[in-house]
Amino acid sequence: MITLSSEQVSDFQENGYLITHNLFDAEETNILRAAADADSTFKQHVHDLEDGEGGKAQLVLWNEVGENLWGAIARSERIVNIMEQLLDDEVYHYHSKMSIKQPNIGGAWNWHQDYGYWYQNGCLYPDMASAFIALDPNTRENGCLQVLKGSHKMGRIDHGQYGDQTGADPLRVKEATKVMELAYLELKPGDTLFLHSNLLHRSDQNASERKRWSLICCYNTKHNNPYKESHHPRYKPLEKLPDSAIKEMSHKLFDSKTAFWNPVKKGTTATSKK
Repeated sequence: MITLSSEQVSDFQENGYLITHNLFDAEETNILRAAADADSTFKQHVHDLEDGEGGKAQLVLWNEVGENLWGAIARSERIVNIMEQLLDDEVYHYHSKMSIKQPNIGGAWNWHQDYGYWYQNGCLYPDMASAFIALDPNTRENGCLQVLKGSHKMGRIDHGQYGDQTGADPLRVKEATKVMELAYLELKPGDTLFLHSNLLHRSDQNASERKRWSLICCYNTKHNNPYKESHHPRYKPLEKLPDSAIKEMSHKLFDSKTAFWNPVKKGTTATSKK
C-alpha cells in the first residue's frame, strides 16, 4: 500500500500539487495507451473545444467508474488512498476524462481553477482534487500543465467568459503572476500529478509532432456532498480495487461495439478543462 510521507502531504498543502513519479509502471502505461487507442467510442463522444488561437483541445468525459479498465484506475488503491490522505477524508469518484492534445493542433487552455466550475455544482468547499495521469510525455513543447505555486490559497476566483473560453478573472491572474512562482509540470508516462481544485493552472498548444493524452480522475470528499443535483454525481461510496486489477483487466480492452462507461453527452458543459 502506498503511503505518502508527511513531507509530501506538506508539499501538497503548501504548493497545491504533488507529483508522484512512476505511480504506474511501463506495462500499465502501455495497457492504458493501447486501450485509449483501441476505444472507438472516444471518437464518438469527444468534445472539440476551440482555444481562439487556431488550436483545438479535445475532452471525453464520464461520471460512472464502471467495471472496466478505466474504472479500475479510478478505484485503484494507489490513487484513492493518496487522495484520502491529501484531502483528509473519504473520497468518491466525481468524474473522469481523457484530455487529448493532437500533434500540432492541440489547443491551449486559459488560466482556471477546477473549483471555479465545480462550485456551480453545489459543492460548498474546495475539498476536491484531480489525479492527472500522463499516458504520453508531457513537455513544454507539447503543452504540459503550468501552475502558479500556492495559488490555491487565494480561494476561489471569479470565472467568466474571456475570449473563446471560460476562465479565471485575467486581472486577478495577472496580479497573482507577479507574486507567485510559475512552474511547468513536465511528466513522463506513468507519472501522476495530484492537483488541488483551487490551484490556478493552464497549458499551451501542442506545438510538437507528438500527441499528448492524459487521463484525469477527479474526486470529491464525503463531507462535501453537493447540496443540489448537477451533471456530476453526489456522494456514493467508492469500492477500492487492488492495484493489481489494472494488469488483470488488460484483456478487457474496449470492444469497438460496446461502451463500458457513460460519457457526458455532447452539448453538456465540459467542466474543469485541461
